[in-house]
Amino acid sequence: MAISEAMNGLFVDGLYLRLRSRVHGTYLHAERDGVGLSLLPRGAVGYPAEAAVWRVHRFLRDGVNYVLIHGAAYGRYLALSDEPATPGCVGMRAVQRGFDDPVLDAVMWKPAAVPDAPAGHVLMRHLLNGTLRANGRFRVWNNGVSIDMYFGNRSTMRQWMVEVVPPRPQGYVPVLPAPSETPRRHTFLFWRPRAPGVARRRIIRYLLPQQPLNFGPGHKVPSFAFYSPSVYNLRTQMGIRVHDGEIGVTIMCVQAGLYGRLTPLITDLPHIDEPLHIVVYLAGTPGENFAVFLVVRAALVICLSLFQQEDSVVLRFIFSSLLSGSVLIGRTACSSK
Repeated sequence: MAISEAMNGLFVDGLYLRLRSRVHGTYLHAERDGVGLSLLPRGAVGYPAEAAVWRVHRFLRDGVNYVLIHGAAYGRYLALSDEPATPGCVGMRAVQRGFDDPVLDAVMWKPAAVPDAPAGHVLMRHLLNGTLRANGRFRVWNNGVSIDMYFGNRSTMRQWMVEVVPPRPQGYVPVLPAPSETPRRHTFLFWRPRAPGVARRRIIRYLLPQQPLNFGPGHKVPSFAFYSPSVYNLRTQMGIRVHDGEIGVTIMCVQAGLYGRLTPLITDLPHIDEPLHIVVYLAGTPGENFAVFLVVRAALVICLSLFQQEDSVVLRFIFSSLLSGSVLIGRTACSSK
């Protein structure tokens, strides 16, 4: 069954949106482990605002134009798992994962309008039947998300409101989250530091924009071990490795899976052991890379302008980098005359 014209107009390729449960009024969030999903209010403590924002990726397969959505926080795709849902949730588990194969059924969706409901109310139908659903109608502490393999549309637990994320005001300049190496844990009344432990080891694989975008196993890609969850510290490492220590003009995008779209990396890293695939753009590079930089800058400005001002301030470093990069290039051009 093809996606209706109304859904094609709602799920426009590249659009940023939020999915809000019609029953609970809370939003679909990407968990910090890079796998789980939950329903939380906007501005939930301990979560970046981008965890509630998703981007539409339209994908043509066998003549059918499917809807995929990936998170603005970690770039990972909303998907059906082959595991049962956690206790208290109905159906199969809904997860985040990479888009590793063009015929990967798990990430393919065919949204449908809710009958007799206002515009913007949708059923997130999966290619393999089933519908994305909230849980905990009578257990308010249950904020789990699952895929109900029943294909009906009567239950409001399967209904979602699509909220398009409007542009930011022109000139808004976000910032990176400050580095923090002390994770916190929650007790009944207080947040307090967790006891020191062994830092998680991640493998970072990276490419430059002039290199073929292929992180496949048959391609030799530079990599290094990284022991911090901080995106600020990672940018420092990348600036040292690829741009002679020019940290302020280093821009990173993450790719979740070989066929995943690049997502600006502007939140701390997910708590996951999978290698992180990053493309590093250098905002101050003159010469032949300058054209690439202009394309990336335009794409990032469009991308980043689609977050609301009150959501977060974690993107300011990119605009600062772009401005400093423009100044640097201008000075280089003047000095060469």
